[in-house]
Amino acid sequence: MATKMTRRQGREFALQVLYLLDMFGSEPRQALGMFWNNFEPSITTREFTDELVIGAWGEKARLDQLIADAAENWRLGRLPRVELNLLRLGAYELLSYPNIAPGVTINEAIEIARRFCSDEAPTFINGILDHIATAIGKKAHAHEPTV
Repeated sequence: MATKMTRRQGREFALQVLYLLDMFGSEPRQALGMFWNNFEPSITTREFTDELVIGAWGEKARLDQLIADAAENWRLGRLPRVELNLLRLGAYELLSYPNIAPGVTINEAIEIARRFCSDEAPTFINGILDHIATAIGKKAHAHEPTV
């Protein structure tokens, strides 16, 4: 259970840092340094957050293409920034963390969307990430057991 909560907090922190990077520009390590001046998470949470931010920001062009392909009737510029960065985060995790079941990644993104986004966002996030999981050969189901 501690790992699940550590990862959830790491994902939430990563979303906040990605949003800051997207809105104000910066270098990921610099943004993380400023962010950590305001929070004192466990080492495990901090390391997971750092990995997610640096990786997702570094793969932003690839992730945005996956999202654009999955969001057939939406241009990325029309997506709310929080949702876009949550999709980047989820897509990056699907691509880069084979030890985390796709259903876990998608469920976590849905739960974070419930906390940080509009009422419609969880369904949208689910659909886009499920489409991405299928496109990259990791078909996922939201009801998949967690690891």
